[in-house]
Amino acid sequence: MMMAEKLPRPTNAELAILKAIWEQGPSTVRQVHEALDDSSAKSYTTTLKLMQIMAEKGLLVRDESQRTHVYQASRPAEKTQRQLLTDLADRAFGGSTCNLVMNALASSKASAEELREIRQLIDQLDKEIQP
Repeated sequence: MMMAEKLPRPTNAELAILKAIWEQGPSTVRQVHEALDDSSAKSYTTTLKLMQIMAEKGLLVRDESQRTHVYQASRPAEKTQRQLLTDLADRAFGGSTCNLVMNALASSKASAEELREIRQLIDQLDKEIQP
């Protein structure tokens, strides 16, 4: 089975655009621009250019069938997030998932609900590796 193509790591500005599209679904440049944080102070043309570059990189897919082009993420949020985490684990934690998770939990307080979800995931993963 062939491994999925690894897309380039999105910049912070590109990640903000991806988040807007993941939340809204397929969107026009105007819709994305309006969804971006007002503090970013980017112009419409900057948003347009970034989205065009992202389409060239393969981060976005552009539907040109209508007068107003509609963009969507080429991959679901979960796949992109996992790719970013794998990259971070490799670069900052020597590939250690344990060190990544331990540092993530130590650096920001998890809610009781989040801790329950983490425990459930650990239990599920533990069952999968048990013979």
